[in-house]
Amino acid sequence: MAKVRFLSLERRFDRDPLFKSRYIDFMREYLQLGHMSEDVNSNDNTSYYLPHHGVMREQSTTTKLRVVFDASAVTTSGFSLNHLQMIGPTVQDDLYSILLRFRQHRYVVSADIEKMYRAIELNKSQRSLQKILFRFNQYEPLKTYVLNTVTYGTASAPYLATKSLFTGLK
Repeated sequence: MAKVRFLSLERRFDRDPLFKSRYIDFMREYLQLGHMSEDVNSNDNTSYYLPHHGVMREQSTTTKLRVVFDASAVTTSGFSLNHLQMIGPTVQDDLYSILLRFRQHRYVVSADIEKMYRAIELNKSQRSLQKILFRFNQYEPLKTYVLNTVTYGTASAPYLATKSLFTGLK
């Protein structure tokens, strides 16, 4: 299914050169930052291939294209990666408590962590569950890559990111 969806994505590349350019730039950055790497150990017993696609938002001031990795895509077994993942408990306080606490202080600090999920490296033993198919040129053979960091769209990502923040504060 990941291969079929990638080939469909390539057909969109042919119809929309701007989309293709932004998508390839995104994937090059992903590779250069070490957030994914070419799969050299492709004989893993257990693996999952994430289909992916792009979402364009021209009105966005920062990211015009976001690549979405679909961990909810069901395999031939009838399950998706998200079906099989533990999501973890809620770590942060409820929104009401956060807002009340926010109003108690004269000065507050708020921040947005860029590429937050991608700042958390996955254990190497788990990376085979986040494989993708991609090629930078349609005349090259398809290559398998592994995503080395927590991936947006996986069921466990919010818990892992929040828990990492709390662990880092202690």
